[in-house]
Amino acid sequence: MGIKALGYVRIETAKAEAWDHFMTQVVGVMRGESPAGGVAAYRIDDRPFRFWVERGEADRLVVAAYEVGGADELATLRETIAGLGREVTDGDAAAATARGVKAFFSTSDPAGNGLEFFWGDRRDDVAFVSEVGVSGFVTGDMGMGHVVFATPNFDEAHAFYKAIGFGDTDIPRFRFSDDPGDPGMGFAFMHADNARHHSVAIAEMPMPPSACIHLMLEMKTQSDVGKCYDRMRVNKVPESASIGRHVNDQTFGFYMQTPSGFDIEIGSDPLVIDPANWTPTAHLVPSEWGHVWAWQKALEESQGEQA
Repeated sequence: MGIKALGYVRIETAKAEAWDHFMTQVVGVMRGESPAGGVAAYRIDDRPFRFWVERGEADRLVVAAYEVGGADELATLRETIAGLGREVTDGDAAAATARGVKAFFSTSDPAGNGLEFFWGDRRDDVAFVSEVGVSGFVTGDMGMGHVVFATPNFDEAHAFYKAIGFGDTDIPRFRFSDDPGDPGMGFAFMHADNARHHSVAIAEMPMPPSACIHLMLEMKTQSDVGKCYDRMRVNKVPESASIGRHVNDQTFGFYMQTPSGFDIEIGSDPLVIDPANWTPTAHLVPSEWGHVWAWQKALEESQGEQA
């Protein structure tokens, strides 16, 4: 019942033009062929799309979709999720074709975050070409990256992800103040059956309107990351966190805000794990250095004005 990797995401937006500019001119991905009416597709590798951006009235992440190994694995996972009390909806043949898969079903985690699981991923021989010169993204067996969800019912959500096949990689409780009474915030960084440190993570916090905290894409080089950081500034995209390096997955990168309000983490050179032999860690802080968050900068500026 192993989950292979994060395959694609579906996003709803009332700002389709802003998303197109953000994706192609800031992140540096490639436009793909639209899989359905009102949908823009964006690719980072040999999959027809990794980002499905559909026009709508809201701005939110609709679904994070994960690949499994075959029809039997999908059927077993479906039974498991239904047995955990989650509603499961089977996708029809037309919807599967649009997604570039053989079969899929839709569901959600106990916090209501949208999920799809599929098998039979499609690939092609279209070369990846970035308009702004990104050399490429690291995908392959590790999938497109990771997604981080908010889960107010943290323990229940964590148990759900473990039950369906994700494994614990790092289970910290981060404290963002010097107050000794600060209870901290629970996090769970969880791996699929691949070498990426985490393919999903959950945080103990209220659900945001955007239905996502952040998505992560891995670029091939630190130079690609740095150039993307410059494009963020030139295009006046809000910076969520400055360049830094994480403690747990060692990723070098930064965060910026998407047109839908959640963040994208752009990184490179992360830790590569052996998922079959990994012993979960519990780091005390999120970053070795850097990653000064926008809220921290605002607080420092406010304190400076009051001094």
